[in-house]
Formats: sequence, structure tokens, C-alpha cells
Amino acid sequence: MTNKQHKVIFETHLPLTLLARGKVRDIYSIDEHHLLIIATDRLSAFDVILPNPIPCRGKVLTQLSAFWFEHFQDLVPHHLITTDIEKMGLNQNILAEFSEDLSGRTMLVHRTKPLPVECVARGYLAGSAWQEYQKNQSICGITLPPGLSQCQQLPQVLFTPATKASQGHDENIDIQQVCELVGEKLGDQLRKITLKLYQAGSQLAASKGILIADTKFEFGVWQNQLILIDEAFTPDSSRFWPKDQYEPGHDQPSFDKQIVRNFLTDIGWNREPPPPELPPDIIEKTAQAYQEAFRRLTSRELVL
Repeated sequence: MTNKQHKVIFETHLPLTLLARGKVRDIYSIDEHHLLIIATDRLSAFDVILPNPIPCRGKVLTQLSAFWFEHFQDLVPHHLITTDIEKMGLNQNILAEFSEDLSGRTMLVHRTKPLPVECVARGYLAGSAWQEYQKNQSICGITLPPGLSQCQQLPQVLFTPATKASQGHDENIDIQQVCELVGEKLGDQLRKITLKLYQAGSQLAASKGILIADTKFEFGVWQNQLILIDEAFTPDSSRFWPKDQYEPGHDQPSFDKQIVRNFLTDIGWNREPPPPELPPDIIEKTAQAYQEAFRRLTSRELVL
């Protein structure tokens, strides 16, 4: 990455109205109906932004989400209009100065009313679900059978939603709390479409040698309909495990940021700012894992 690219992606604002600079994405207003979403190479773990970017990570997130949005368009509408910066209506000055930096990591999307819920589907007992199960034998208020082991496939896929926190940690909630936030009808819709997307995505991924242990989706309302927004089945929003190495009872090798989570856990970080620096080998392993997930799932090469 050149110095200019690093500055643009991580420090400099585009000459547009910046609406939000999140853990990963910078969101700009194009007009009252459209947003520009740029996936940076920033990485967050345990809801804290880490000091080291992961090379080409934002391009994986953008291009993989675009693949899944297209794949699922008959199941649920989505917010993506185009990833082609020449078709985004940007003025020529912006294109001339920033096109190289925006290419491959930018989406023009419909502006929606985002719902205040992260919709999580879990097919395997991992991460925070495993921790909660060990304490309560339940996940998000759903009681599970005794004697399950770490990373074991669950008896059925579970809908385990969470709050959306702009700062700090997300918190797991149950379906009743979802309905209190968005209404009973919409809450039931979110549960059904989340499980349907997980089942469809898991089938495709398994055919490519990847198990999707769990994943999260975000939704918004646009023109009075529920649509999929943000990202879909990326190494950020999902746990990807190599199918041929799967063995329940312990943590799994992965194609996602679990590599970073494991490092941070092993060194005893307390998950509060300031976060520690990542060593070069962890950065490289994570970058390679993201790109390998992209290649396997899409059967394409990442556009760099």
C-alpha cells in the first residue's frame, strides 16, 4: 500500500458529507436517497478498533458482500446499487484524485432506515455462544441439551440476535426483546429471513469446502420493504472453518478474524482500549485467510 493510499483510506476525508466513521466502514452521503460506503482495512476485535490495518481486507469485504447480495437477490432485496465507481455519480475531481483508492472497496447503496438489531444465526457452538452455554446451558434465552462440546454442530440452527452498539460491546438479546425494538411482525420476519439466508449460504459454502459456524446480518427498511444492508457472509460477519479440518471439542482453524481474536486472548488483553499492536505474522496470516475465503467461496480472484 502506498503512503497516499494509506492516508486516503485511514486519515483523509473525501470531499463529501461524512455521515459516520465506524469500526470498519466510512459512510458518506451522496444525496438524500444514496450513500457511499467504503470498507477500509481497519480491523476491530471484541468491538475495539485495532492499531494495525489488514492489507486488502476492505476489498475482500466489499467484493464478497457483492457476490452474496447477487446470489441472494431472489431471497431478499438488498441495498447495493453498484461497486463500479464510474457509475456512482461522483464528480470528475473526486474520480481523478481518489479512484485508485476507492476501487474494489466501495459500494453505492440505497439509503435505508437501519433496524437496531444484529441478526445472528448459529449452526455451531462457538465464540460467545459457547461461553454462554457453559454458564447457563442456553443461548439468548434458548435452552440447549446438556453435554454439548465446543464447536459442536447444534441440534438446529438458532436465531440469536444482539443489540447494535456504535461504541462498546454488542449485547445478546432474545426474540422477545427484538419484537419490543422493532415490533412483533418485523421481528418474526427478521428471524425467518436470517435462518433462511444462513441455510442457503451454508449449503453453498459447504460445497466449496467451508463450514459457516455462525454469521450476522443487518437489515433496513427501504420503500416500506425489509432489505439486507451492510455486508453478507464475510470473514468479519461470520466464522468460516475449513470443512476438511473440522473436529468438535476445541477451537477450529479459520478463514476469518478468529486468528486475531485468538492472539489477543492468548496474550491476555482485557478487551478494553487501548488495544495492543498486532505482530507482522498475525497480520499476514489474517490477510491470507481473508483472501483465501474469498477465492474459495466465489471461485474468483480478488480485484486488487
